Amino acid sequence: MISEEAAALLREEKYDFTALVRIMALLRSEDGCPWDRLQTHASIRSNLIEETYEVVEAIDKEDAPLLCEELGDLLLQVVFHARMSEEAGDFSIDDVISGVCLKLIRRHPHIFASAQADGAEAVLEAWEKIKTEEKQRRGTAGSLAAIPPSLPALMRAQKCVKKAAQAGIGESTETLVGACAEQADKLYAAVRAGDTEDAARRIGEMVFCAAAAAQSMGLDCEEILSHRCESFIRTVSDEEKNRGDFSALTDESRAEIANYAFLLKNSENMSYKIPENT
Repeated sequence: MISEEAAALLREEKYDFTALVRIMALLRSEDGCPWDRLQTHASIRSNLIEETYEVVEAIDKEDAPLLCEELGDLLLQVVFHARMSEEAGDFSIDDVISGVCLKLIRRHPHIFASAQADGAEAVLEAWEKIKTEEKQRRGTAGSLAAIPPSLPALMRAQKCVKKAAQAGIGESTETLVGACAEQADKLYAAVRAGDTEDAARRIGEMVFCAAAAAQSMGLDCEEILSHRCESFIRTVSDEEKNRGDFSALTDESRAEIANYAFLLKNSENMSYKIPENT
């Protein structure tokens, strides 16, 4: 026999945010789901990451019905974590919502106060200034340390570079590109010497400098690499269609495909969308 709360929820004609919160509370209650009751912040951590990426995929596909579904799945994760925190006496979903509302009000003084902002660029500049003032007590090192280590490494690198630049710590694009070239030479020498440890260090330096150069030009490194992955997949897929069974290919044909896929020989020019804000 179902509980009174479950029966009440079944009578709803349309579900809103409050209903979602009630359902999660029920699932976590003694009358709820054994699996949901066992979960912790840590146990469903990967679910939150996975759902976030699925939202991004839906955006990239420009699939509105899929985006609607995936946003719902992501919202569920937010409500799930908030419910567990409420049970622990830390905070509730209302605290989460109140906090973000206050933050939006505080960071939009041109809407909620008398400050002026002429255009989107001015709004972004004001936003960054307010964020900087809010976190000034941390210092530059504290701000860098506050960047989540769980972020994708390229995204984390760009955020590090951006926050450092806001504190006046940075290099010109030309200097960074030159550093990439210098590290590439050192990588080549490490590979020839069979020094894997040094090669790993040089690759890290080169990728970090490339991410910094992208940031200095207003480019999104994650998006750039994602485009490159798509190009690689598309090139190999096209060659497979054109050449037939890969297992029967000669070494010469495989080398030719590698040139196309890795070195972009005989392939389309790649174009990247410059994001409005990175």
